[in-house]
Order: sequence, then structure tokens, then C-alpha cells
Amino acid sequence: MRYSREHKQETHDRIVKKASVRLREKGAHGIGVADLMKEAGLTHGGFYAHFDSREALVMEAFSYAMDRSMDHWRKLTDEAAPEKRLALVAESYLSTLHRDNPGSGCSIPALGAEIARESPKTRKAFAGKLDEMIELLADYIPNLPRKTARKQAVAMLATMAGTMLLARVAGSSELSDEVLKAGRDSALDGAKREPKVAAAKKAKQN
Repeated sequence: MRYSREHKQETHDRIVKKASVRLREKGAHGIGVADLMKEAGLTHGGFYAHFDSREALVMEAFSYAMDRSMDHWRKLTDEAAPEKRLALVAESYLSTLHRDNPGSGCSIPALGAEIARESPKTRKAFAGKLDEMIELLADYIPNLPRKTARKQAVAMLATMAGTMLLARVAGSSELSDEVLKAGRDSALDGAKREPKVAAAKKAKQN
């Protein structure tokens, strides 16, 4: 039976969506193609009708996951005052809900260490999405020159992703909660501090 182009695209998207969840839960090499296809309701043999290689699926799956993270940030901050957007992202990211549900969370703490060992092609694709995340966070930092805002965005994303990784290593425990709180306090302090410094400098210049 021949399927329409629309049906093939819908199937392709379903595989990517399922894979994005499982890869974040199990790791880039924690689940095989056969199991991924089975979860999508398809046979192993149908895989190559949609992807040239497993690497191609991994790249699409983490790109999808990172796009969903950025969509979440946009929805979260859509109606917030500019000076509150970064804090909203930090509070949502460094939550027990995110810690306990890696399959629906950010790809960086879930897959970052593994992606760093992948091929240059995969790392380049991941780096492209990472840069998009940094640019989006920089958009949420008012009253600062773009270069300074981007520097703060890099530091904040590194703080959030590193905190989440350590919190998951510690499991659902008092130590994990302590790690989350420390990271959240650090990220929120950074979110509040830089704009005030910039405003003070601007006032001094005037």
C-alpha cells in the first residue's frame, strides 16, 4: 500500500517525537532502533524509509526536544514583564518537576555529555541549537548591551544545565533538593543583578 506524503510526514514526526522522549530518558545509546520503532507502532524494517541512519534520527530527536524547550520558555514568558522573564525560566528549569521528568525536559543535562562524544556533524547540529537557546535567553535580559547580555545568558544556561545534571545524579533526595535550591538561587541572583548594574551605570552617565 502506498501512503500519501502527508501520512509519511506524520509518521516521521511521530518517530522523532517518541525518540526525543526515550533518548532523554535512556541516553543516546540506551535504546535501540528496533525498540524506538516499536514504540512508534512501526517495524524495524521501516526505519530507513524515514532516516538515512541512526545518527540522523538522534540529531532530529534532540533538535525537536530543544525546540520544545524554547517553545516552553516563550509561552512561559509571553505575558511577563521583560525584567521578570529570566527568573521565570530559571524557576521552571530548576524545579523538581523538571528534575523528575527528563523525558520531557531539556536535552542538555540529559544528553549533553553523550553528544560531546558523537561525530563532528552531530556536535555541530547540537551546538547550533545551543546557540539558539543562548540567543533566546539573551533576548530576556533588558538594559544590557547585546554582548554583555549574551555573556550572562551563557553563564545562566551553564548554571541551570549543570545544576540539573547534579540534581539528577543525587536522585530525589535532600542533597538533590539542596543542589536545586543552590543553583536556582545563583541563577536568579544573576538574573536580577546585571540589569541593576547596567541601570546604575546608565544613571551615572546621565
